[in-house]
Amino acid sequence: MRLIDESIRTMNSQLNATDQAHLRRALELAEGGRGRVSPNPLVGAVIVRDAEVIGEGFHAELGGPHAERAALEDCRRRGGDPTGATIYVTLEPCAHRGRQPPCAEAVLGAGLARVVVASEDPSEKASGRGPGILRDGGVEVAFAAGAEAAAARLLNQPFRKHARTGLPLVVLKQAMSLDGRTATAPGDSPWISGEQSRALVHRWRAEADAIAVGIGTALADDPLLTARHPDARQPLRVVFDSSAQLPLDSQLMTTLDQAPVLVVASPEADAGRISALRDAGAEVLVASGETPADRVGSALAELGRRGVTSLFLEGGATLAAAFVAAGQVDESRVFVAPVLLGGVEGGRRAGPVAVGDPPPPAVAKASSGVVPPTAPPARVAALESRVERVGEDTLITARLKEW
Repeated sequence: MRLIDESIRTMNSQLNATDQAHLRRALELAEGGRGRVSPNPLVGAVIVRDAEVIGEGFHAELGGPHAERAALEDCRRRGGDPTGATIYVTLEPCAHRGRQPPCAEAVLGAGLARVVVASEDPSEKASGRGPGILRDGGVEVAFAAGAEAAAARLLNQPFRKHARTGLPLVVLKQAMSLDGRTATAPGDSPWISGEQSRALVHRWRAEADAIAVGIGTALADDPLLTARHPDARQPLRVVFDSSAQLPLDSQLMTTLDQAPVLVVASPEADAGRISALRDAGAEVLVASGETPADRVGSALAELGRRGVTSLFLEGGATLAAAFVAAGQVDESRVFVAPVLLGGVEGGRRAGPVAVGDPPPPAVAKASSGVVPPTAPPARVAALESRVERVGEDTLITARLKEW
């Protein structure tokens, strides 16, 4: 399927330093919608006339005005006239009617003379139609290249993956000690990473459409998986639980009024347990597939059909191994804490477990209810990585795919 109308590639023109600066400002504005507009993309816009910014805007909430219309409204509030001006926008103006009317229509109606676009929209309903309509209406359209274009694509990786594949973007988060442990001993504090790292994780949760853990993590830690962040939109909480054994008195099940819970079970799960979870208010998805990796693919396809564009994968190592085996980890964020946890014979910390090196099937099934792949997947090298300090911890972020 051709996703991009090739005619838009003839619209490229040389951008100068001023154009690039206004695009960078539009990218900054777009961040204002993070965690609030999914499944829509993050978009920012800046209107400039005679070297003066006369309007700015961004897509602030799902169902609200798109960035172009928000910038035009800001221009009117300032008493400006957009006729003959240039609008800088991080994503090509849409030409279809959804929750809002087409942005290409608003650009034409406002009499704007030039549109500078940082990135194309890969979705089938867009496919360069907006820029084509603008060109046919006499508007100059220029597409950026280089750093601004790359930043615009990275800004909307969940939207872009969902548009191209129908699947959510998967971000794997882990915390580990200096000796490679990803879980603490029974009776010890469940936290490996520090307070600032945990605060950052809550912000990430608020930005995601869904959070997922394995049943082993759910049983061992009894987590809430909510986003304790100001004005947070609570994500869907997903538990990969092949046997449907999530306790009805767990924190996940007793807080359904705060956020919904989806249990992903295997076809072999006990029907009575599935009914009990459903009767208690959880949703149960029976995922098809013979292996954990197959069921991961099945579950992601269903989440994608529901409009979930981003999945934040929090635990544990067995579930992470299944996602890696399925080829469905797009980004990894690992906190390394300056602590040594040591090993506990027969316990959850008996040895370090790498994402691509799952524990023996018998151990994994006992602890998580999910049997991992028998062979580790092939090594996947990061496209890009960075290292930064978060409090006392070290955060390693690796981008594995680009959409």
